[in-house]
Amino acid sequence: MASGEIFEERYNAIWQNCLSLIKNQTSDDEFVKWFKPMVPLSFDGENLRIRVPDQSHVQYIEQNYISMLRPIIREEFGLKTRLHYAIPNVAPATRRQTGTGAALYSQTDTSTIKNPFVIPGIKKVTFDSQLNPELTFENHIEGDCNRLARSAGISISVAPGKTSFNPLFIYGNSGLGKTHIAQAIGLAIKERDPECKVLYVSSNRFQNQFQTAAWRGELNDFIQFYQMIDVLIIDDIQELAGKPGTQNIFFNIFSHLRMLGKQLILTSDRPPVELTDIEERLITRFKWGLSAQLTPPDLATKIEILRHKCRKMGLEVGDDVIQFLAQNIKANVREIEGALTSLEAHSRLLGKRITLELTRNVMRDIVKIETREITVDSIIDLTCSILKIDKAVLLSAKRTREVAQARQIAMYLCKQHTKTPLAGIGAALGGKNHATVLHACKTIPNLIETDKIIRQQVEEIERQLR
Repeated sequence: MASGEIFEERYNAIWQNCLSLIKNQTSDDEFVKWFKPMVPLSFDGENLRIRVPDQSHVQYIEQNYISMLRPIIREEFGLKTRLHYAIPNVAPATRRQTGTGAALYSQTDTSTIKNPFVIPGIKKVTFDSQLNPELTFENHIEGDCNRLARSAGISISVAPGKTSFNPLFIYGNSGLGKTHIAQAIGLAIKERDPECKVLYVSSNRFQNQFQTAAWRGELNDFIQFYQMIDVLIIDDIQELAGKPGTQNIFFNIFSHLRMLGKQLILTSDRPPVELTDIEERLITRFKWGLSAQLTPPDLATKIEILRHKCRKMGLEVGDDVIQFLAQNIKANVREIEGALTSLEAHSRLLGKRITLELTRNVMRDIVKIETREITVDSIIDLTCSILKIDKAVLLSAKRTREVAQARQIAMYLCKQHTKTPLAGIGAALGGKNHATVLHACKTIPNLIETDKIIRQQVEEIERQLR
């Protein structure tokens, strides 16, 4: 080792810290192959010289790991540290201080970094988060189908990068609201901290920007722009499948942001374990945080979604129409929006009020209308929904006037609209005997004649059953 290349003990401890951080972000094979052979030679307070086996080793490090290595070196040795490579058995004149490494380590003026979202010809553009202002948590309906992702998102919006949900990986079939939740998180963060750099981008757009940057020779600018982001939201991450170059760039950006405590939010049509043609090191990192699945909304959630969207669209729609739509739209939230848009157009163009008949006619062109069989279970569910009684309470031994009367209504309707024997009805309604059911079937007709509220409740249940 030449004079002046004595690597002091205090710096050796710092280098070991660097290796520990690198090891945490790479696989065992990667670490042993690419980083264990690197030997620190000297550090003068600004220039760090490291011996590497050969030129190809330098090239691979620069192409695949520089975005991870740079912030680690800066953090441990200082922000102004410049990395130099020393290659054995190569004349000093050909020893390389890599242009990429030097540029990345020394650049502190971010004003010259090109923004891939800037349209050519426009010199100055304010940082745009690419968020849709309509996709807020206020415009999102919570249900069992999305509660985990939504709750995690709200936690993230309060403290981005500081929860264990990093990355937040939201997955589910198309049209279930993945983009809505992801963007709602970004909007909530921006509302709390307008200076926070939040960016939403689809995987396809990220891919196109990467290809354009590579073609123009602006890849370093592209990488550094994304490394300045505080909250990065990538939609449809499965679209990176089979694109190793883009995956490699994204891996570097992902690792850099997460190491600095920045927040990553990803959406996909499938869970990490089912992603194909994506590097294992990326899939491993997708699993580091929280994977939250979105499922199709249940009936109650669909009803709330329909009511919310009708209010926003200014549509006057009766409960019978809402119930009909909720029961017949099976696919996703996007189909709900399409149905309401069609209803609005038919109503406005034909000058008709939105009735159940009009809805039936319109929906025949959109979804398959199901003829539902009336069952004991459907009567019980509808009775609970309309009378606002918990199903578990209705089926319990509780005998308050409100619960007992609702139970009798359900028994009466089961007798009227199904062929289930009295014993079967009683068994379904909390294990009551046939005599109790028979008593209910005599009591409710009398109440219908004398009690206006009971009559209206029974008529509403029967109307919705039909």
